[in-house]
Amino acid sequence: MTDICKQILTMLAFVLPLLVGGAAPAWSQSVNRTVVSDPLTGLALGGMDPVSYFTEAQPERGRSDFEYEWSGAPWQFSSAANRDAFARAPQIYAPQFGGHSAMSMARGFLSEGDPAIYAVFKQRLYLFYSAGSREAFLLAPDAAAREAERHWAVLSKTLSSR
Repeated sequence: MTDICKQILTMLAFVLPLLVGGAAPAWSQSVNRTVVSDPLTGLALGGMDPVSYFTEAQPERGRSDFEYEWSGAPWQFSSAANRDAFARAPQIYAPQFGGHSAMSMARGFLSEGDPAIYAVFKQRLYLFYSAGSREAFLLAPDAAAREAERHWAVLSKTLSSR
């Protein structure tokens, strides 16, 4: 039964783009973008308020009435004040590496970060694809951040801004 399901899903992955005018599937668009965005909503950071990672005990979900477009993606905020703070200095509040996993980046490859698995280190927001990758990063954060920056300089050139 599972083999049949896999075959059907594989066929759909090839056929669906043809049915919607040859466009790339949504899941591939989020991986190939400079800023990781939710494949269903298009929202950066999965709709979480990036400023709240720095100001609250837990990050807060953004609202559609407090939205700001930056770096080819819509970002949502829990308040107008947070939206305005982000608009003044988005590079301070936006996750490093466009929301790609910091530890993956340090190891030289791209993977999407999960907005629920994060660390704020030296006043910068880092996302990770798993709790284990966050723990690995936090064992030597200075070295991991340096390696990630080095790889980002190369890997970010392979990504599209839209």
